[in-house]
Amino acid sequence: MANNTNKKLKHHRNQDSDDGNPEVWATIDKSFKQVQSVLDRNRMLIQQVNENHQSKNHDNMVKNVALIQELNGNISKVVSLYSDLSSNFSTAFQQQHINEHPKEG
Repeated sequence: MANNTNKKLKHHRNQDSDDGNPEVWATIDKSFKQVQSVLDRNRMLIQQVNENHQSKNHDNMVKNVALIQELNGNISKVVSLYSDLSSNFSTAFQQQHINEHPKEG
């Protein structure tokens, strides 16, 4: 899903290069890439947890504790990244509005 969003953002920028600050778009792209990286890691962790669970091997079940703890930490990272992304996005639009509609003396 994030890959589609990145493509849409790039497509939008290519259509109208005067729209916004390139640094803001770079920050947004970076944030989406970071989120996607964590989500990819979570996908791998979930697959490993499932394999360990299906094996019914005691050692593998013990390993699942650490894997699930990492998953929980990664979920917190994703929440934080999306929060930062939302804040950056909001700030960028507020700044753009201020630049387009300066207050008269």
